[in-house]
Amino acid sequence: MRVITGSARGRRLKTPENYDIRPTTDNVKEAVFNILQFDIEGRRVLDLFAGTGQLGIEALSRGASEAVFVDESRESVRIVKENLKTCNLSAPVLQQNALDFLRTAGKFDLIFVDPPYDAGLYEPVLKTINSVDNLSDGGIIICEARRETELPDMHAPYLRKKEYRYGKVKICLYTKEA
Repeated sequence: MRVITGSARGRRLKTPENYDIRPTTDNVKEAVFNILQFDIEGRRVLDLFAGTGQLGIEALSRGASEAVFVDESRESVRIVKENLKTCNLSAPVLQQNALDFLRTAGKFDLIFVDPPYDAGLYEPVLKTINSVDNLSDGGIIICEARRETELPDMHAPYLRKKEYRYGKVKICLYTKEA
């Protein structure tokens, strides 16, 4: 697993050994950043369920102004911090429950939502983002799930825009209209 492009291009990111975490594959990550290519620079990014931190790190490498990494796992937090150091990047890395974090987090321009597939967190996380209003106007949520997972709609001004399928994975893009 490597950073695709930007200031940290080619840096190899650490992944956990014998740990129950499912990093986004390089093909899916590349597709996500092709979708977002003009919506990263200068943006404030949230990597929720950060795992290895690769999505937020890729965004920072491509010019995001700030990223915040959140994961409940102590091991994931340690790995994200190591990966940031490897890439000569700095960002807050918080060991916290995602829903608790969202309730007090403020606004982000880009939110990556990639929880453990079978944890049942898609609906509560998206509902919380919607009700707390964590996304800035014109912001984007990228949600990764199993291909067969039915992801919920959000309420206005949030809109479910498009789904992309890559093998066994589905990426769903949500936006907040101004």
